[in-house]
Amino acid sequence: MSRGIVRLLDFHTGDIARLAQAGRRRVLSLPAGRDFSSNDYLGLAASGALREAAQDALARGVPVGSGGSRLLRGNRAEHQALEAAAARFFGSETALFLGSGFAANSLLFSTLPQSGDLILHDELVHASAHEGMRLSRAAHRSFRHNDAGDAATQIARWRGEGNRGTVWLAFETLYSMDGDKAPVGDFAALAARDGVMLVVDEAHASGVYGPGGRGLAADLHGAENVIVLATCGKAMGCEGALLLAAEPVRDFLVNRGRSFIFSTAPSPLMAEIARASLGLVSQADGRRERLTALVHHTGEALAPLGIAGSGSQIQPVVIGDEARTMEIAAALQERGFDVRGIRPPSVPAGTARLRISVTLNTDEAAIDGLRDALEELL
Repeated sequence: MSRGIVRLLDFHTGDIARLAQAGRRRVLSLPAGRDFSSNDYLGLAASGALREAAQDALARGVPVGSGGSRLLRGNRAEHQALEAAAARFFGSETALFLGSGFAANSLLFSTLPQSGDLILHDELVHASAHEGMRLSRAAHRSFRHNDAGDAATQIARWRGEGNRGTVWLAFETLYSMDGDKAPVGDFAALAARDGVMLVVDEAHASGVYGPGGRGLAADLHGAENVIVLATCGKAMGCEGALLLAAEPVRDFLVNRGRSFIFSTAPSPLMAEIARASLGLVSQADGRRERLTALVHHTGEALAPLGIAGSGSQIQPVVIGDEARTMEIAAALQERGFDVRGIRPPSVPAGTARLRISVTLNTDEAAIDGLRDALEELL
């Protein structure tokens, strides 16, 4: 083995050792115990309905693989059927199906904003948005979390510096680590007043909130200045993501988005399963009501421990100390509760936490058992 390869492997080994010493080394583990960590909010991932959709698609000859990029032979009828169904469901002019929410955010932020533009984003937006911004020609700045007033101030300051490009205002409607909701109406009003493009990430809200599960930003769909990301791998129980936007935006992504142009298309089988899931989600008011009841029960159960309810299916328990957080998470897992610890840099320094995810894969008795275990450990 060459010296260069040895040095490279030594670097990798040393870096992992440093992570381990700091208590931040990640390892892969299989699901075990009651589900308090997944994003399968409506309990559809292992549902008989989606299994039947997959079996029916295979029986009809739907291929597992696409065989190429969408611009070559990989564009399949199943992709186009899903996109048409998604556009109708969400009330958008068009939809574009991508392999994951990370891929969708990376694509749109790296492709749509141009040199001279500004991406103005909530300080807590997802890592996938940051990856896209890293590749973008546009400048980017953050504003205080969920603070539309600070966003307006940042826009005025940027304009005052003589900039005349487009402002792309990016936020999530429901944040994955805090479980809090964005002031969607305030951001929409700001965008209408100041001529701003809105990039709205509904990853953790689509399927769960809004009429028919259309999300917390359901009223914004179809507007020319709005791009919405809805993921298929969370409440929809399958895989992939949908970018919902006006036709010129979709066309630009297809023609200029390098990660779209040069990537093998997502599985046609998965596209067909996602289309079936849209139908299930549209008729899932009973599941959403049940989830709401479980969220309410979780808030009531944790209140005596001094833990404030988030009001959503994502419930953080902030511990602060990283080592203590991981110790408690491991102890909960030993007791049969699959709760994961979240450390920086996934969350801000000093806010290491347990992330409790409430899904239809659990029930009140399990929530009460988790509460009792937390009371003992805390």
